[in-house]
Amino acid sequence: MAEPSPQLPRILWLGFGMLLVFLGLVYLLSVAELKQTRDKALPVIGAVADFTLTNQDGQAITLADLTNHVWVADIIFTRCAASCPIMSSQMKSLQDALPPSSGAKLVTLTCDPDYDTPPILKKYGAHYGADFQRWILLTGAPKELAGLATRSLKLGATPVAPQDRNTPTDFFVHSTIFVVVDKQARLRGIFQTEGQDVDWTTVKPQILATVKRLEGGG
Repeated sequence: MAEPSPQLPRILWLGFGMLLVFLGLVYLLSVAELKQTRDKALPVIGAVADFTLTNQDGQAITLADLTNHVWVADIIFTRCAASCPIMSSQMKSLQDALPPSSGAKLVTLTCDPDYDTPPILKKYGAHYGADFQRWILLTGAPKELAGLATRSLKLGATPVAPQDRNTPTDFFVHSTIFVVVDKQARLRGIFQTEGQDVDWTTVKPQILATVKRLEGGG
C-alpha cells in the first residue's frame, strides 16, 4: 500500500488559506461599495413651490405644513380602476413600513378635483387603511393642483377625451411614480412604481432608505 503524500495536507492548507484571502477581498470590496453608495449625495432635483390645497378633512394645507418633514407623494384619482389601486396599496405598504419614530408624511394628490371632494378622498383613504395623521390626501383648485403636481413634483396627468377612453373610468393618464421631498421642500428622489421591468419589492426599500437618509440630514 502506498503511503500518503506529505504534500497533501500542505496543499489543503494552502487552498484553505487562499479561500480565506478571497472571501476577505470580497468582503472589503462590498464594504467599500456600500460606503461609496452611502456617501454619494442625493441629487437636488428642484424646489417645491408654495401651495394651498384642501385635505380629506376639508382643512387648508400649505407647504408650511410639510416643511421640516420628509414626504413621499404620488398622484391618483379615486375613480381609477387601473394603476391607482395598485399605487394606493403601495403607499399603504410604505405607511406600514415607516417606524413610529419617523416624522415622514405621505401625500396623495388627485388629478380629478371636480369629483374628488374631501369626503370622497376621506372614504378612499379609509378604504386603503390610511393613517390620516401621516397620510394626507389633497384636492383643490385645478390650477393649484397642477402647479404642485406638474411643476414642482414632476407628477403629470392628462385628461382622456371621451372618444379615446378604453374603459368607462379611463378619465386620465397620469404618472405612476412616487417622489420624495426633503425637509427643506426640495425634490430629492423619483421612483417608478409600475412597468414591465419594475419590481415593487426592490423599489420599496429604496424609497424607505431615501426617506431614512433624508430624515438624518443626508
